Amino acid sequence: MKLLTVNLGRPEAAAYADGLTGIDKRPADGPVRVTDPGPKGIGGSGLAGDSVCDLRHHGGSDQAVYAFAREELDSWEKELGRPLPNGSFGENLTTSGISVSHARIGERWRVGDELVLEVTAGRIPCRTFAGHLDERGWVKRFTREAATGAYLRVIEPGTIRAGDPVEIVHRPDHEVTAALQFRAVTTERDLLPRLLAAGSALHPEALRKAREYVAAQRV
Repeated sequence: MKLLTVNLGRPEAAAYADGLTGIDKRPADGPVRVTDPGPKGIGGSGLAGDSVCDLRHHGGSDQAVYAFAREELDSWEKELGRPLPNGSFGENLTTSGISVSHARIGERWRVGDELVLEVTAGRIPCRTFAGHLDERGWVKRFTREAATGAYLRVIEPGTIRAGDPVEIVHRPDHEVTAALQFRAVTTERDLLPRLLAAGSALHPEALRKAREYVAAQRV
């Protein structure tokens, strides 16, 4: 398991975005420092030199880093019939040898010598993502596949670079994966009660939805 590239995006104007966007991420040439960016709405990306422009919906401590597997990019390359370089999905980390979408909520990864990350949720596709890919019906296609990649929070800050090893240092004993969390909050709401097994490791917004759903069922 390893990190193929660390990908950073600079603010750019795009017709498909409301103002600036940093979704067009490219591999960094050297080491990148990763820290907790602070609460959503205030903090942006956890990676130094990476831009999050829409702080209402992106960035913050519980979405500090976004990872996507090279294997899943390869699968999409075949389906779409076009090359998808590392960073094409706006991911900060392009990995090899890790089933990112099926990582468990609360699972912790050590990347390189210092950085420790914790899985919080799957990625919900948005209009900016669809515009960036410029594929017809992209939000529906991505949602149907439910190969979401994973958002992560920073547990221990550190500096990383392409080629660093990735080690799973903690795996919870529940079965709530990033993909299952994604399905629960999008197309299969009956799965929401299962998310509670992940506890406080779950992205706060997903945890709130799960609790509200369970409470409503009791009325």
